[in-house]
This record gives sequence, structure tokens and C-alpha cells, in this order.
Amino acid sequence: MGSPYVEPGAGEGAPHYRENNGFRIAGQMSAASAKDAQREAARIEPVLKRLWQHKTWDPKTVRAAMLKLGYEEERFDAKWKLLGGTLQVKPMDPRFENGREVTHEGARVGLRVHDDACVTAFVQKTNYQVSANGPYPETGCFEPPAGH
Repeated sequence: MGSPYVEPGAGEGAPHYRENNGFRIAGQMSAASAKDAQREAARIEPVLKRLWQHKTWDPKTVRAAMLKLGYEEERFDAKWKLLGGTLQVKPMDPRFENGREVTHEGARVGLRVHDDACVTAFVQKTNYQVSANGPYPETGCFEPPAGH
């Protein structure tokens, strides 16, 4: 029998799951925003699939392909105020493997569709993925790395 202290929506049933992992839970999208985000995801998916098939997943190439779709890179002033654009393309996040930090080849894509909607994607040697989701509390369109 599970713990009586499990909160609703607690993933695998661990007590305090949402409390401990709230930073990794994407925000809610309105129905209209979700529809728009799905439409943009459908535009991005075939491009990332083609890049993956051609084994070109470096951030520079991925960025160029996204800009060809008409997206504009986010621009910020010196105080990190957003000046315009909706697209970010970054290298893959580093992660620990066999006791050391490793950064795999590939690129992550974050597209802000609305204040409450994003397209989050990646392409790397092993696979690619595109999804529509709400923004994350601390990291916007990019899923945050593991926390505590």
C-alpha cells in the first residue's frame, strides 16, 4: 500500500513530489495557446528530423534552420530585459556520466509562442524530440536540469 502522505499528481507517488520538483513542472497553457504551440511544433519537427537524418545537430546549423522558418532570436539589453525575438538555440546541457561531467553533441531549441506557451525541442546523435508545453518557472521554455 502506498504512503498516506502522497499528494495529488505526485508522479511516482513520492511524498512532497510536487513541492520538491515544482521547478521542473511546466506551466499550464490556455487552450488557444496550446493550439498555437502545437502548430509551431508541427513546423519545427520535420526540420529537426531532416537535420537528425543528415547528422547535423550542432547549435549553429540548428539555429540557421530555425531562422529560415522565420523565427527571430531573443535579444536582451544589458539588464536582461527582453528586446524582442522568441527563439533560443543552445548546446545540450552537461550531465554526469561515469563520475564526470559530459556534454553531448546536439542542440536544444526553445521557442516562446505566447507568455504561457512554448515549443521545446532537441536534436542529438541518438534522437530528436519536439513538444509543446507551458514555460518552466525558472528557465522559461527550457526544461531545467536536475535539482536537489
